[in-house]
Amino acid sequence: MSAWKHFDLATDRGVATLTFDRPDRLNALTFDVYADLVKLTAWLATPEGSDVRVLVLTGRGRGFCSGGDIEGIMGPLLEGDLESTLAFTRMTCEVIRNMKRAPQPIVAAVNGTAAGAGAVMALASDIRIVAQGAKLHFLFTKVGLTGADMGAAWMLPRVIGEGRAMEALLLGDAITSEQALAWGLANRVVEKERVLEEAHAWARRLADGPQEALRMTKRALVAESSMSLDAALDFEANAQAALLRSADHREFFEAHHANRPPRWR
Repeated sequence: MSAWKHFDLATDRGVATLTFDRPDRLNALTFDVYADLVKLTAWLATPEGSDVRVLVLTGRGRGFCSGGDIEGIMGPLLEGDLESTLAFTRMTCEVIRNMKRAPQPIVAAVNGTAAGAGAVMALASDIRIVAQGAKLHFLFTKVGLTGADMGAAWMLPRVIGEGRAMEALLLGDAITSEQALAWGLANRVVEKERVLEEAHAWARRLADGPQEALRMTKRALVAESSMSLDAALDFEANAQAALLRSADHREFFEAHHANRPPRWR
């Protein structure tokens, strides 16, 4: 899975970096890019994709991803019928569904403008490292579309609260890097030239950690968002019982008694 036609993917010791590669268009998405994103994000959850421990998303040039290409996507959709349009919107949602179902943590290195679908993919990531001066722009209503796109209306209130999500999705104004940090949309804001380095530092820490524990934690955070407290407690009791009997936890116990760092699987 190293060769992709519509973006770059490079892997280093379990960290895969996906780079959107249309810098002349601020990495705007095409039908083909979306199709490859569906395939790649689905592949992460397969046995063949298990060697990837962390996925990093970033963009080449000035932008992270400016969303759907106006000429390449919007124009053809206006000429098509409802059935073809619905097939497209379902495909875009499949990218987000796969990102959330992927067992690996996903880190977004937002190196520049993240607009429309680009902002939603950053939102769907588990960690967001944002460059100073970058903006996240849920601009859908400004182009006559619903702000409820690709799961944004489900995810954004859970990250920044309903009031701020209403503001961001209804007005469609850009969110500065400083706002994103204050609102909890950015985990860190760093100088633009350091954003990928910082994202890779987070990714390396995750890739070198106990994989069963990290993957179960992501799974619980995603699954429990739609559970009752009772259901969540039952889920966590079963999950923790399994991890208490895992090889990694045993390794921690033995390392603790031997006064050495644990050697995770």
